[in-house]
Amino acid sequence: MADENKGVVYMGPGTVEVQSTDYPGFMLKDGPGVHPDSVGREAHHGVILRVVSTNICGSDQHMVRGRTTAPEGLILGHEITGEVIERGRDVEFINEGDLVSVPFNIACGRCRACKERNTGVCLTTNPSRPGAAYGYVDMGGWVGGQARYVMVPYADFNCLRFPDKDQAMEKILDLTMLSDIFPTGYHGCVTAGVTTGTTVYIAGAGPVGLAAAFAAQLLGAAAVIVGDLIPERLEQARSFGCETIDVSRGDPKDQIEQILGEPEVDCAVDAVGFEARGHGEAAKEERPATVLNSLMDVTRAAGRLGIPGLYVTGDPGARDDAAKEGSLSIRIGLGWAKSHVFTTGQCPVMKYHRGLMQAILQDRAPIGRAVNATVIPLEDAPQGYRDFDRGAAKKFVLNPHGLIPA
Repeated sequence: MADENKGVVYMGPGTVEVQSTDYPGFMLKDGPGVHPDSVGREAHHGVILRVVSTNICGSDQHMVRGRTTAPEGLILGHEITGEVIERGRDVEFINEGDLVSVPFNIACGRCRACKERNTGVCLTTNPSRPGAAYGYVDMGGWVGGQARYVMVPYADFNCLRFPDKDQAMEKILDLTMLSDIFPTGYHGCVTAGVTTGTTVYIAGAGPVGLAAAFAAQLLGAAAVIVGDLIPERLEQARSFGCETIDVSRGDPKDQIEQILGEPEVDCAVDAVGFEARGHGEAAKEERPATVLNSLMDVTRAAGRLGIPGLYVTGDPGARDDAAKEGSLSIRIGLGWAKSHVFTTGQCPVMKYHRGLMQAILQDRAPIGRAVNATVIPLEDAPQGYRDFDRGAAKKFVLNPHGLIPA
């Protein structure tokens, strides 16, 4: 057996700790968030990874803030890149020594949803509802990957093998984004209809918003406008050629008009989610429907909205009873009147990750620089969470084994 495993554990609202944890095996054990029907589930189709990089995600931050029903003791982390050190009995095509990217979606590859490439809502990997992920509330109880070692089920289907390990390690700060935020931002733009010559408004300049902005440029957008409240994040968006608006200064529509000469865009992406704040004087208040309503307002008739920002069915910290169960005051009449198309839900990472990998390997997609990838040791994860919560314009990459060079 390899050396001791350690992981980042959610201890309750506002607190994570790095603790010794069980070394992974090919069977699901009882634990925080594990559905009773999954206890004892065998996963001989899986592999065990030595984690090379694993990232802190804004979705993790929602849990750590206490804004979900996540159970205490949950090992966090769904953005995983690692080296295969052991493979299960039923694995055929992934080998020990392979360096792989792992989609945050856990998908069986066998159910109707997976066969139709809707891997974000796999029907078999989570007994509670469609869709599973590592280390995440209501997502099946699979152990998270902010750890030294992790088990990845259905490895032949889920793992994306990098063709050249040395080349991959040289670009690891870009390739680590393939597990989630690069495909997620790209998916937000694709579903919003971003293509050559379009104008795009992206709400939110956190890592997913920055990844979406970068993806919009990759897709050929004529103008990419990013809105946020935090100056440091807006500065990061400008660093790779985006226009920016500070939504604390007023309605995005007015600022969009100053940039484009008209108060609307072709496409819009919500990279904020359910902890949205108001605009203008209301920017200090949480108003969870603000972004969705704003995007309908600024998107042209017959336009499309990509909504990769997270919305939940259980939010104990919400401002009212309706929002606590995910019911928001959305102006659906406005969206209907303008014939908008909405696309929501988890990004099906496998639709995009191979092509985006090739773009990275062929020097077409320096996504790590766009999101300001910042490497920290696993032991510094609690500080990383605190800095991220304060709005740092960084994508924190945990380095559990010191394999990423300084």
